[in-house]
Amino acid sequence: MKRYPSIPRADAASALFERGHLWIQEKIDGWGVRFQLQESGVIRVGDRERVYEAGELPARYQHLIRHLRENLDREALRAAVGDVESVVFFGEATVKRTIDYEWRRTPSFLGYDIWETNEERFLPPDAVEKVYERLGLNPVNTVQKEVRAVDFDPDAYEIPESNWYDGPAAGVVIRNKTGERAELTHPNVEATTDVKPVEGPAEEVATELATDRRFRTVATAVEARNRAVTVDTLYDRVFEDIVREEHDRLFHDAADFDEGAFRSELAALASEFVAERSN
Repeated sequence: MKRYPSIPRADAASALFERGHLWIQEKIDGWGVRFQLQESGVIRVGDRERVYEAGELPARYQHLIRHLRENLDREALRAAVGDVESVVFFGEATVKRTIDYEWRRTPSFLGYDIWETNEERFLPPDAVEKVYERLGLNPVNTVQKEVRAVDFDPDAYEIPESNWYDGPAAGVVIRNKTGERAELTHPNVEATTDVKPVEGPAEEVATELATDRRFRTVATAVEARNRAVTVDTLYDRVFEDIVREEHDRLFHDAADFDEGAFRSELAALASEFVAERSN
C-alpha cells in the first residue's frame, strides 16, 4: 500500500510559494492513517510505517475502523473505479494526542489525500474533497482555497481556530494542485504538554473512565442505529471511546496501565449496566 510522503515545514519549502495557487487546510492533531478497500470488501488499514493484518490493529485505531465500516460507501467506490485496490486513502484518525477535540462531533476519520495507483498520482485537493463526500466520509476542512502563492507569507500567517474544538488548530497544511505540500504548526501544539497518566489498579481506572454517563451515551447511539444494546456491543464501543479520548493518558510512557485487566473490568461494568437497564 502506498506510503504517504513526509511533509516539510514551510521554511524548507520555498518553491511552493513561488507560483500557482494554494489550498490551506487544517492540520489535525491525530494519528496518520491510510486505508484501502480490498476486492473482498475488507478494509485494510495501515499507519505511516506498516500495514496491519486482521487482529493486529492497535487499540487507537479501533474507533476508526468501526467508523469506516459503518460509513464508507463501498458501492459508490466500486462504481467509480474499476479496481478498488488501486486507490489508497490518507487521513487522520482523530485520537487524543495533545488537543482535546469535541469528540462527539469530530469524525473518527478526516481525509486529506487520495492516491491513484494506476495513474501514479495524488488527486488535486478539490477532487479529494468531492470524493470523500461522495463516499460518505469527511475531508479535512479547508481554511482557504485558491490563494495566490506569491501573496502568501508563511512567516506572517496566523494559525486559525480549529473546526473541531474551541481553540487554535494544530497548524495548517499548505498544498497546491501538483502535489507540493508544506506545513505550519502552532507553537502551543509543538510544546510538550503535561499529561497525567492513569494510575492505580485496573478496577479504579475502569471506574474512573467507564462512567454511567458514558455507558448511557453509547447505549443511546447504538439504539439510534436500530441495534440491540448487548454486553458485547456496549463493551466494544465504550472501550473504543475511552481509548480514543484518553489515549495520551492510557498509553503514556509513565502510565501504569494493564490493558488486559482493564478490559476485564470494563466487561464486568458493561454487564452490570445492561443487567440494571433491563430491570
